[in-house]
Amino acid sequence: MSKQLKFGKDARKSLMAGIDQLARAVVTTLGPKGRNIALDKKWGAPNVVHDGVSIAKEIELPDPFENMGAQLVREASSKTNDVAGDGTTTATLLAQVITQKGMNLVDNAKSPTNPMILRKGVEKGVTVVLAELEKMARKIDSPEEIAQVATVSAQNVEIGQKVAQAIAKAGRNGLVTVEEGKGLTIEIEEKQGMEFDRGFASAYFVTNTERMESELENPYILLTDKKITAISDLLPFLEKFVKVSKTLVIIADEVEGEALATLVVNKLRGTFQVLAIKAPGFGDRRKEMLEDIAVLTGGTVVSEDTGRTFESIEITDLGQADKVTADKDKTQIVGGKGEQSALDARIASLKKQIESTTSDFDKEKLQERLAKLAGGVAQVNVGAATEIELNELKERVKDAVEATQAALDGGIVPGGGVALLRAREALKDLKTKGDEQKGVDILYLALEQPLRWILKNAGENDDKIVAKLSASKDKNQGFDVMTGEYVDMLKSGIIDPANVTRSALQNAASVAVMILTTEGLVTELPEPEKKETVPTGMGDY
Repeated sequence: MSKQLKFGKDARKSLMAGIDQLARAVVTTLGPKGRNIALDKKWGAPNVVHDGVSIAKEIELPDPFENMGAQLVREASSKTNDVAGDGTTTATLLAQVITQKGMNLVDNAKSPTNPMILRKGVEKGVTVVLAELEKMARKIDSPEEIAQVATVSAQNVEIGQKVAQAIAKAGRNGLVTVEEGKGLTIEIEEKQGMEFDRGFASAYFVTNTERMESELENPYILLTDKKITAISDLLPFLEKFVKVSKTLVIIADEVEGEALATLVVNKLRGTFQVLAIKAPGFGDRRKEMLEDIAVLTGGTVVSEDTGRTFESIEITDLGQADKVTADKDKTQIVGGKGEQSALDARIASLKKQIESTTSDFDKEKLQERLAKLAGGVAQVNVGAATEIELNELKERVKDAVEATQAALDGGIVPGGGVALLRAREALKDLKTKGDEQKGVDILYLALEQPLRWILKNAGENDDKIVAKLSASKDKNQGFDVMTGEYVDMLKSGIIDPANVTRSALQNAASVAVMILTTEGLVTELPEPEKKETVPTGMGDY
């Protein structure tokens, strides 16, 4: 197909136009007084959302060059969501502002700035600000602080309290999932389960294209430490299995080649629902983790060590769970059907091994396994009166869970845009010159924008408040838009996960400097619209 091209200033202008359209839709959601966005669907009721990445994922612009700009910034939003689970709107806003201010300098007709040197200045500045945010971060432990993080993320006190309850029940290393409830309220349910860092073997197993996840309800689970490459290895078992069930999860050393292709084809044809997942761990630890999963789900591992083969498998050898969810990086097993007595015995055995081992490395790995097995699952069941309200609430709860887990991992910083405003002061000690300094200056100005938009969305005077906070020596002082008062953000519970703030800045800057150093764009020419022929003559009807 023929291509169309743009270069230089015209190319960057088109990219900027797309970025501005995406950012305009997203930034209106920022802050506790941010607005919702309604997303039209081809079927069913529209979704009303308050989440930057959900909005960004829906935006496709008609102009292909402008759409490239929107999609590049969407990447910053998506990466932030993948890493930290929140901060997507902040990432989008920062990417827009850094790009916009950078283009004004790069494309200045009288005195153009060298984009490659400007890039160095931005990147040096980001390194300094990230280090400053690291210093500012404070660990959290109390249920009150956990609830505060969740409340700020969801902008809903009830959700904040429920998420804190769920994390308390699951434990610090436990798993919290979010599902649709049957009632009209948010309820917490405890279940057996675990999460491990391996995902599906092929994207063709995806069942939820919005979240790029595969979700199977009430599946049987086949566990093996073998590589499965030929479908003939599985055929005797599959012939027996399909007479009993149509939903199967395979967790194996590898599923590839002919076997993987055949499973994918059968899934796409609807013959049965199947999900192939790479087993967690390596070597002997993989075998041990498979045994952990077997105990959790009530299954048996097919292994040469035990003399079990695929031909000898019976349905009773398979594990079971209420639900298995996998994306490209991780898998969650919820509601394992293993015997509680067997699970307790496995946990006791792991504790004894931890006590007896002399290797720090082995002890760490055993503690990881114990945390996964003993942590359990807290399932948050979200109920609402309408489907629109339910979808919106579910997204808020998911964001709150992910933000809270990020805070537990990396600590907290003052919220409401204050952390970035304070951290940027470290840029004043960075010694650069020329076009490199311009990059630092761009970043300094960009870092006040999240605070400004929180204030704008609340109808406050952003110039006056930003000036007052910038002059204040109290690093925790900020502005509570709900009360209209200057407060200590940490004491008032207006806090953000440090990982979220860092990730938003890192990903935004990465995309922005990539756009600033882009000189040409190539995209396909749109296909001409086919004109419908109008029938003529007496013989046409």
